[in-house]
Amino acid sequence: MVTERGLQVLRAIVQDYVETHEPVGSRSIVDRHSFGVSAATIRNDMALLEDEELITAPHTSSGRVPTDKGYRVFVNHLAQLRPLSSAQRSAIESFLGEPADLDDLMVRTVRVLTQLTGQVALAQYPSFARAHVTHVELVALAPNRLLIVLVTDAGGVSQRMAVLPEAIDDADMAVLRARLSALITGQGIGEASDRLQSLLAAEEKPQDVVLRTLAGVVMDELGGFRQERLVMAGAATLARREQDFRGSIHPLLEAIEEQVTLLRLMSEMVTDEHGLAASIGTENAPFGLGEASIVASNYAAPSGTARVGVMGPTRMDYPSNLAAARAVARYLSRMLDEDEAGR
Repeated sequence: MVTERGLQVLRAIVQDYVETHEPVGSRSIVDRHSFGVSAATIRNDMALLEDEELITAPHTSSGRVPTDKGYRVFVNHLAQLRPLSSAQRSAIESFLGEPADLDDLMVRTVRVLTQLTGQVALAQYPSFARAHVTHVELVALAPNRLLIVLVTDAGGVSQRMAVLPEAIDDADMAVLRARLSALITGQGIGEASDRLQSLLAAEEKPQDVVLRTLAGVVMDELGGFRQERLVMAGAATLARREQDFRGSIHPLLEAIEEQVTLLRLMSEMVTDEHGLAASIGTENAPFGLGEASIVASNYAAPSGTARVGVMGPTRMDYPSNLAAARAVARYLSRMLDEDEAGR
């Protein structure tokens, strides 16, 4: 049974190990922290922590380091989130200010988060599956080429070029725009797709050959709105901090390249009452990422919630990284809310 003082010793070990990168001994705990007891007493507390598999002894050192289980206890019960400095908050606000569009905002989000934490930053795009189409625009590029622009009420914007089976003029384009708008504007993504599918399934009419071509392109674009997306920054930090990982970083690099694994992991993380989540070391083994930890915070979007966070070694500064993720998530939520209010 770990005592209250034993838990505070665990806190000290985690904090000192993260700061110094060195295994922590009882004498250094006595010297660095105000426990008011002898090194022998601290050693007894450390023995109990080791019995509970919260700390372990590297074979090259007499000091102790946290286990993944120890980090979990620390995050759940001992970590105190550190408020960001006014300079850090100003940097977030300045960096996220006046984005060109949603893509720009998401890229800025992960860039500022990796700057704040020194870790790989991850952000889920807001889900557009429940969004509604608010606008359809056709832009002539050539007599037989159009740019199709779709806009949703959740901030999603899609652009796709369509090559037409025959040339059209401005009057034809106006009619096509009106017909497409009548079909899908105001409809949810799923309903809009169903309507276009019905058009394509109907008996083909010669006068509808161009409309059917456009409908097929728009259906592909609507399908893209229904897919989950992830944006990342800071992958180069993995190479610079490779020595901080207990094993190979190649599974992490593969996950960054493929994204599917990280999307699933981020979606399945369990948040606390504050919308914060952490998945630590061996907890990520089913995803092939047992060498890493991920911390994240929910953010609010018009179509629901998504997450923004960081991925790094298990020996990370959990309180600071969680605080940074939470602060960035709050600013991101505010930006999306202001954008929604301005529509």
